[in-house]
Parts: sequence; structure tokens; C-alpha cells
Amino acid sequence: MSAVLNLCLALPLAASLLLLFIPGHRHRFIRIFSLAASLAVFAVSLLLAVRFNRAGGGFQFATDIPWINSPAIRYHIAVDGLSLWLVILSTLLTPLAVVVSWKHIAHRVKEFHVLLLLLEFGLIGVFVALDLFLFYVFWEVSLVPMYFLIGVWGHERRIYAAVKFFLFTMAGSVLMLAAFIYLYNLTGTFDYLALSERLAGRGMTLDPTAESLLFLAFFLAFAIKVPLFPLHTWLPDAHVEAPTAGSVILA
Repeated sequence: MSAVLNLCLALPLAASLLLLFIPGHRHRFIRIFSLAASLAVFAVSLLLAVRFNRAGGGFQFATDIPWINSPAIRYHIAVDGLSLWLVILSTLLTPLAVVVSWKHIAHRVKEFHVLLLLLEFGLIGVFVALDLFLFYVFWEVSLVPMYFLIGVWGHERRIYAAVKFFLFTMAGSVLMLAAFIYLYNLTGTFDYLALSERLAGRGMTLDPTAESLLFLAFFLAFAIKVPLFPLHTWLPDAHVEAPTAGSVILA
């Protein structure tokens, strides 16, 4: 079990929960606390980079423990050379988002920063999850805060942009979840590494139709999120209507 990676994941969640107990009128303290918490998460992510064994490669700082017995869902997280830098980027953007919103967010300041830290938690989780169901949970966790950041603190057409963002990304999420469930029924696991080994070790060949549908489900899910043409139409509205901090994360 890697304490450092778990700390990187737990800090923004803990900070967002602690913010709930701070009186809402203490705007300055809330901003300072959020900035300090996000900088602490960034520092931990840099510690991951320092300790990462570049010669070893593969997944490092792994934690793999049972979560839900039936179906077999595990709390399995780790980073490789690619996901490590995505984690660092996410933890860098969050304190920047706090800074750029310092004077621009004047109402519901506490709720704004709670959601911003929760969004950071979801983003980090997406990049470190090695269990497909856990990945899906983090994927959805990152969706909800962004919806509210756009819908509550956005500009004139914020409701339209938020709903459009939510509907597009939720449609992709449903397709992705269906693909995950199919793979689980086929292999008996949501674990990414175990799933890869079972598919390769058993020499499984998918039905061409099932293979095409799986590819289509994953392609559409990620094409919406990236986004790719012609599934990109939610992004211009979201960028224009989102608060600056939301645009920083979306970019």
C-alpha cells in the first residue's frame, strides 16, 4: 500500500469535507484554506514524481484491497509514467483555479470551493484507478461538481450550458458503464490488470459484433469527454458560460 498516493487522493476529499463545517461568511479563511489544501496536494504529487522509479516502469505506488465482494470490485490504484504527469497537472491547475477565482466568486464561496476540491478528488481518482468500476465512480464524481460550477457560478446562459454538458457526458458515461459490465460478465473482474491477463491468458476472442459494440461504446464515451468532432458541441457553451476556474479545469 502506498501512503503517498493515498494521501494525494484523500487530501482534497478531506479538505472539501472540512470546508462544510466552516461558517459560510468567512470568505477569506475559506479561500486561504482551499489554496493551502490544494497546494498541499500539489506538493504530494511532486513527491510522487521524485519517488517514481523511472528505470522500473510499469505501475507504481499501488494499493489493491477488496472493496465490494459481489460483484468483485476492488480499491486498486497506482500510477505509471503517463498517469503520474496527469495527476501533477490536475493538482497544479486546482490551486491556480482557486487563485483566479479569488476576487471573482463573491456568492456561495464555501460551496464553490467545496465543489472545486471535490472535482480535484475526482480527477485524481480517474487517473489512478485500476479497477474499471472504481474508475467509473471517479468519472462520475468529476462530472457532478463541474455541472454545479457551471450552473451556479457561470454566466448568463449557464443553466443551458450546464444541462448540455451534463446530458452529453452522462450519455457517454452510460455507454462506458455498459461496456464495463459486459467485460465483467465475460471475465469475472473489473480489475484492469486482471482483466487484461484473463483475456490474453485464455486466448479469448470476442464475437465480431460484440467487439464492434464495445469499441463504439468506449469510443463515444471518450470522444464526448475529449471532445472530438462532431460530439464537441457542449464544450464551446461550457467554456463560454463557466466561471474562470471552471474553464481552467475544462481546458
